[in-house]
Amino acid sequence: MLDSMGSLRSLTAGPWIYPVVAASILLDVFLPVLPSGFLVISAATAASAAAVGSATAPPDVPSLVPLLLTAAAASALGDFLAYRLALRGGHRMDRAIARSRRLTVARERLGTALAGGGGLIVVLARFAPAGRSVVSLGAGAARRRPEEFLPWSALAAVIWASYSVGLGWLGGQWLGATWFSAGVSTLALLLAGGLAGYLIRRPGAAPAPAS
Repeated sequence: MLDSMGSLRSLTAGPWIYPVVAASILLDVFLPVLPSGFLVISAATAASAAAVGSATAPPDVPSLVPLLLTAAAASALGDFLAYRLALRGGHRMDRAIARSRRLTVARERLGTALAGGGGLIVVLARFAPAGRSVVSLGAGAARRRPEEFLPWSALAAVIWASYSVGLGWLGGQWLGATWFSAGVSTLALLLAGGLAGYLIRRPGAAPAPAS
């Protein structure tokens, strides 16, 4: 267990972990294959070793509050950049989205949901695989006003960051600051993403577009 904890700490130790986490979260709206969720959970798992205030806790593990703030801010900023890119993409972006059935459906469903004052789909999409990319680009392509999309995006960022950091911390508390604990917590995050994807896709998840 000590060796496992040491190897986990070697990945997340030092102040560099915050910019690395921020860059990963910021960019995975464009490259959803980046392991941003795993990085957040691993850092939070390592942080759980020091959260109890033990005198033997390593001094160089991440701190929970800065980690949470970094993750939430990077998530909201990434959504904003994708939204602005699609918003200013003009006809070229419209043509690119028209070639993707997934983006076309997302744009229609999201536009209707936001126009009706409901942004739950934005929150759910933050957990679904590639859902963040689809929704952020869809909101911009649909020319949604910033006040319709960005507050929901910020809420989604805070919820996702809190859930991810919380999973890592709880896993570390229950199972120890080990790779096994980080893996179990990551699995819980993936299960939440699968559930979010199902809720988005199921009939009636959002109002049907007006004809």
